Amino acid sequence: MRTEAGPPQHDAIPETALAWHRGGKGAVLATVVQTWGSAPRPVGSQLAISGAGEIMGSVSGGCVEGAVIVEAEDALKDGRARVLEFGVADETAFEVGLACGGTIRILLEPVGAQIPEEMLAGLVEARAARRPVGYVVNTATWARRLAGPEAFPERFRADRSGFMEDGETFIAIHNPPLRMIVVGAVHIAQALVPMARIAGHDVTLIDPRETFAAVARFPGETILDDWPDEAMARIGLDPRTSVVTLSHDPKIDDPAIMAALGSEVFYLGCLGSTRTHAKRVARLVAAGFDEAAIARIHAPVGLDIGARTPAEIAVSILAEITARLRRG
Repeated sequence: MRTEAGPPQHDAIPETALAWHRGGKGAVLATVVQTWGSAPRPVGSQLAISGAGEIMGSVSGGCVEGAVIVEAEDALKDGRARVLEFGVADETAFEVGLACGGTIRILLEPVGAQIPEEMLAGLVEARAARRPVGYVVNTATWARRLAGPEAFPERFRADRSGFMEDGETFIAIHNPPLRMIVVGAVHIAQALVPMARIAGHDVTLIDPRETFAAVARFPGETILDDWPDEAMARIGLDPRTSVVTLSHDPKIDDPAIMAALGSEVFYLGCLGSTRTHAKRVARLVAAGFDEAAIARIHAPVGLDIGARTPAEIAVSILAEITARLRRG
């Protein structure tokens, strides 16, 4: 049995803008490039606007979108890029969604007239292939280019878009979407999988036991009934992937752990008590893994918050993954 959900729908904003442009509608990309004070959307957030008035995404949670759309119409007509600035005073901020007041700057770029179609297509291709890519634009000269992680390693590691030191060059970081591989279709997984999706992870559930990996238990989720090492080899593991083993069966968990330790996944967590983990470590040492590799394992899995129920344990796992991702 194999059940695979359709392709994940993230912020497919560059993809949508490219499709609108190629379809003859015209398209403008709006990007948050700077914020001060309270801002509902972080730097790098995007909104695509078509010449037909369609929109996808958000740059402010709704409070300035109307003005951005009007400016986008003008940008389509004159073919010029521009940087907009919106400020909201504290006394009126709450009414428009900026809880304590704030200012945001938004870059507007018509596709074709400013962002070359070929460059946007290259960005979209990199995103589809899960290759990290940065879109770099100088807001004084309007020179543009795509760059890889080697050009801005710290920004890619921190997943941080923003202006460079010159105050003119903006880089939008497009890291691959977060991905979580859960091994073991147990009760904890039933809570963890939907939580992880809400937190922005693409989730794949792996369990060769058909009774556990039943569609009725995980409706609408991607479920693979292969052995974990085979499934993970096919999926591919990268630095934007986390792996959580929950089956509590060494025959299932160990191949997944070994595959993860041989990769660059940013997090590997394993269910089991301290005694269970000690036995796991002995098996890994016998299999040739050294102390440094084994130290990458978070076990017992999850932050120590006193969790008892499957849902509480899922919360602790997701919290630990988030801490590892954001704090390094």
